[in-house]
Amino acid sequence: MYKVVLRKTRRARRKLGIRKDIRGTAERPRLTVFRSNKHIYAQIINDDKGMTVASVGSDPKVTKKPTTKSEEAFTLGKELATKAVKLKIKEVVFDRNGYRYHGRVKQLADGAREGGLIL
Repeated sequence: MYKVVLRKTRRARRKLGIRKDIRGTAERPRLTVFRSNKHIYAQIINDDKGMTVASVGSDPKVTKKPTTKSEEAFTLGKELATKAVKLKIKEVVFDRNGYRYHGRVKQLADGAREGGLIL
């Protein structure tokens, strides 16, 4: 129990340190990531208006074939990038939301880059 609370507070501190410097605008919105044990979600947010521009998530009902979580994150990044390019968004600010930049978070960012976004 104590380790779980300690881990959550450490992530919260990292998140605050990141978010004090990152802000999404209309020209360069913020790409934020949420990661759970089973799924991963990403949103492109315009902080000036306070609205979500585009979003994707790993939904087991939509995903046809079973893949690894990292491969799924990579395809979600590419999918989000294609949505953003259709909305004429080329550059985003990457908000890793307090998570370390490796594993699924890194794969999602790499997929977004391959899809045409500049992070």
